Amino acid sequence: MSASEQTMTRRGVLGVAAAAGVAVALPSTPAAAATASSEASLAPEAASFLPDDQLLHLLRRATFGPSPSSIAEIRKLGAKAWLERQLAPASIPDKVTDGVLARLPLAGLGIAEIRGQVTSGKLKQYSWDPMWQLGFAATARAIWSERQLFEVMVDFWSNHLNVSCPHGDVWDSRIDYDRNVIRRYALGTFADLLKASARHPAMLTYLDNRFSTKASPNENYGRELLELHTVGLAYAESDVKDAARLLTGLTVDNTTGQYRYDAAGHATGAVRVLAFQHANSTPAGGEAAALSFLDYLALHPVTARRIVTKLCVRFVADEPPADLITALVKVYLDNKSAIAPVLRALFGSAQFAASIGAKTRTPMEDLAATVRTLGYGPAPSGTKFLESLYWMARDAGHAPLGWGPPNGYPDVASAWASPSGLLVRWNFHLSIAAGWWPDTLVRPANLATGMVGPLPATYGALITALGVRLTGMAPPAKHVAALAEFYGKTPASPLKATDPVAGWMFPYLMGMLLNSPTFALR
Repeated sequence: MSASEQTMTRRGVLGVAAAAGVAVALPSTPAAAATASSEASLAPEAASFLPDDQLLHLLRRATFGPSPSSIAEIRKLGAKAWLERQLAPASIPDKVTDGVLARLPLAGLGIAEIRGQVTSGKLKQYSWDPMWQLGFAATARAIWSERQLFEVMVDFWSNHLNVSCPHGDVWDSRIDYDRNVIRRYALGTFADLLKASARHPAMLTYLDNRFSTKASPNENYGRELLELHTVGLAYAESDVKDAARLLTGLTVDNTTGQYRYDAAGHATGAVRVLAFQHANSTPAGGEAAALSFLDYLALHPVTARRIVTKLCVRFVADEPPADLITALVKVYLDNKSAIAPVLRALFGSAQFAASIGAKTRTPMEDLAATVRTLGYGPAPSGTKFLESLYWMARDAGHAPLGWGPPNGYPDVASAWASPSGLLVRWNFHLSIAAGWWPDTLVRPANLATGMVGPLPATYGALITALGVRLTGMAPPAKHVAALAEFYGKTPASPLKATDPVAGWMFPYLMGMLLNSPTFALR
C-alpha cells in the first residue's frame, strides 16, 4: 500500500468512526500492552455490535473466524452436530490446507530428518528455516483448515506449554514438538499432553532441564512446570527444589537430539511437592517417579481450575463467570483431564450463550478472520503469500508461535489495546481486501460473495448488504450514514454501476466495514 493510500485509509476510517460516534479500544502489540490501562477493556454495550445468533457466536469463538463455507455448514448441521464433527478432526477432509502444507516440506520434519538434512548438506546446522516454515504453516492452518476447533486448541496449548518459535536452541526439535506433543494431544487429556511435553527435547532444552543433573539440579523447568503449566503460584520454594531434583535425568541425547532418561544423572532421595510424596529411592525408578508426579499435577484440583479458567478466558470472557469455572472443574476432574468433555460442556453452557460481545480478537485472529470472511483462497503456487501474512501478524506483535517468554501470548483485550495496533489492523484489512498485499490470494469473482442479484439500488442498501456479508449483521443506521458520507452521499442516494464505490473504491468500503467494532469482536 502506498503512503497516500495509507493516509487516505487512516483519514477516511477515522472520519467515519468519528461521524458514527464509534470509540473502541483494540489490540496492538505486547510492548504497548505494558502501558495499556484496564480501561481499554470492552464496554458493557459491546454485545450490541453483534447479532443475537448462537450459530455465528459459536463460529466466532470455536474457529479463527466465520467463513462463507463454515456459515453454510453450521446452518445445515446445527450447533451440536457441527461441534461433534469438529471434535473428531481426523474425520474431516482438509485438502486445501494439505495442498498448501505440501509447499512447506521442512515444517513436517522430525528431529532425525532435520539432522539428516544437515549431514547431507541440504540444511545448515542451527538453521531456522524449518521453524520459519512451521510459523508459515500455523498461519495457513488458522486461515484455511477445515479442522478449525482443532487448530484453535493447538494454538491454545502452544501458548500454555509455550516453546518459542523460532528459537535457536530448539532448531532441530521445535517442529517435532508441534507434531508429536501439541497436535497429537490437543483434544486428548491434559495429563498425556503434560507428560509428552516433559519428555520432549524442545521443552527440556527451552527450559534447561536437559542440563539438570543430580550434581547441579536446574530449577527452571521445575518452577515453570508448577507456576505456568499446572498449579500456578500455589507452591513454596521447597516444592521447586524437590521438583527440580525429581526431574533430573529427563534429558536429551546430544548425539541424536532425542529424549532419553539418564539414570546416572538422576538425584535420588525422598521428595515432597505440595501433597505429592515419593521415596525416589533408585536411579532406575526416577523416570517413573517423575511421570507419577506429572500425573499428580495434571489431576490436581488447582491445576483443573487454572486450565478451565484459561479455556473460559479463551472461549467465554476475559473475566469468566465463577459458576461456569466451578462446573467445568468437575467435568475436567470427572473425566481425568480429558479436554473434549470440557469443551462440550463449555459450549453448551448458558454462560457461553450469554457471552456474545465479551471477547475481542487478538491480532492473529483478526488477520485470519479477515481472509476467512472475505472467502479468499491460497495462492495457486508458492509460499510468498503465506510469508506476507505471517509478517503482517508479526508486525502486529502476534507472529504465530513467536512469543518469547515461557508464559505464552496474552488472551485479554487490555493486553493488546493501543492506537498504533488499531492502525496496523486497519491497514492490513484494506491491503488484504484490495488484493494489494498479498497480491496472489484467490479472490471470489464477486468480492461481495453472498450478495446475490443486481447491484443494490442505493448507497445505504450496498453498505448494509456488505456489512451483513462481512460481519454477520447490518451496520447500525448511524454507521451506514457515516460510511455513505465518506463518499459524499446519503444512504438514500441512488447507486450506479459507474460510481467509484462500486468500482475502484469498493475495497475501501470493505476495509472500513472490517474496521468496525463488530468485526473486532470474537
